[in-house]
Amino acid sequence: MRTRVLTVVLAFAVLAVAGFAVPLLGVTATQRTEQLVAARTADLDRFAGLAEQAAVSGDTGALGAEVTRYTELYGEAVVVVDARRAPVAQTGGLRAADPAVARLVDAALRNQPVSPGGTLRPWSRGDKLLARPAGTGTRVSGAVVLRASVRAAADDIALRWALVLAGAGLFAVACLLLARAATRWVVRPLHRLDRAVGALAAGLPAEHAREGGPPELRQLATGFNRMADAVSTALEQQRRLVADTSHQLRNPLAALRLRIDSLQLRLPDSATRTYTGVTAELERMEHLLDDLLALAHAEHRAGELAVTDERAASCDATAVAAAQTRLWHPVAEQAGVHLEFSPGPTVLTTCTDGELAQLADILLDNAIKYAGNGARVTTRCFAEGPQAVFEVRDDGPGLAERELPQAGVRFWRSQSNREVRGSGLGLAIAERLVAGRGGHLDLSSAEPHGLVVRVVLPRGEHGTQAPKGRTP
Repeated sequence: MRTRVLTVVLAFAVLAVAGFAVPLLGVTATQRTEQLVAARTADLDRFAGLAEQAAVSGDTGALGAEVTRYTELYGEAVVVVDARRAPVAQTGGLRAADPAVARLVDAALRNQPVSPGGTLRPWSRGDKLLARPAGTGTRVSGAVVLRASVRAAADDIALRWALVLAGAGLFAVACLLLARAATRWVVRPLHRLDRAVGALAAGLPAEHAREGGPPELRQLATGFNRMADAVSTALEQQRRLVADTSHQLRNPLAALRLRIDSLQLRLPDSATRTYTGVTAELERMEHLLDDLLALAHAEHRAGELAVTDERAASCDATAVAAAQTRLWHPVAEQAGVHLEFSPGPTVLTTCTDGELAQLADILLDNAIKYAGNGARVTTRCFAEGPQAVFEVRDDGPGLAERELPQAGVRFWRSQSNREVRGSGLGLAIAERLVAGRGGHLDLSSAEPHGLVVRVVLPRGEHGTQAPKGRTP
């Protein structure tokens, strides 16, 4: 926002400076050109007067001496001719026979004063020819042509333009500094408010937005702080309720398990089925409580990562996936599932070892439970463009196409797998963990049957490496 505001303000400043400086440059050049023409016109008038006196008296000595001194002093050539176009005085290499001079002489003898057209610029060079008739009214006794140098005038114009442009540049810099100060005054409170909103949205302790800037922003910051306090209090009460509930539930559940276990030896054989059902439900409650706490932690961690933009973590996804697959081998064998890991190159990803291990545990647990006896579960890691992928594939019954979008919904369970115990929170936890690291969870059907679950995360700094002992 600050850049956009500065760009707009600077554009207006440049337009304002240009609207002021460009006409001033033109006026400056015009004034200096007029000064040059006026000065040389005065010289022409003086020489014309001397030429008229010489024509009356027949003595051209004074005229020739004056023209010669002028050329020596100023370095500008002068030509004076009589009414018959005969040269009376010629200096500085300028001759009456020159075509350009002859044209001006003809115009002057017709009583038409000639001045150079156009306005000088700093880059103007060369000379300008001016002509003036000698005599009054219809009695033209001769003509005077003067070759004026424009270099000095052009240098003066260049100096004046430099001063104007320097002043315009200083004004533009002052406008820029003023715009930066004003923009910072307005935008800085918005940045603080944005950080506070992000923290509040992530469920972190609310950071009060410091008041500053225009009155409207100060009023907005005050209102946000009041809202943040109310929301933070509600979120803290919610977190405390979850923590207190889990703590208070664990103690009665533990006591209940001890009492049920102590009753086992005193129960008749006819009560064994009831006892088994009670203990199974008790285990389900314990697992559900653990999953709820894990989900709450995953959501809190995802919020922290979203606000702090923490992406410095990195781990070897291939090594973690291989280790977790080995850990789940006994569980898979007990369930009659063939579990294997497809080795591949080392893939680095932007998450911690613990986070990826937790994700692998969730996906492997689901795959082993729901794939069924005799199924095959395969895990692998690979790079896919700028992303690292951890994939768990099974050839079990899988999910119907209509059920795939609902698989990450909390407490949702497939109708075809109701006999398998579970809380329905595993994929929801995994989805929150992955989202916190800037990734996503993909579910798709395997061919000819089964389920493919992919954890897609950004790749680490070093991308993909060949495993040790192998040629990449």
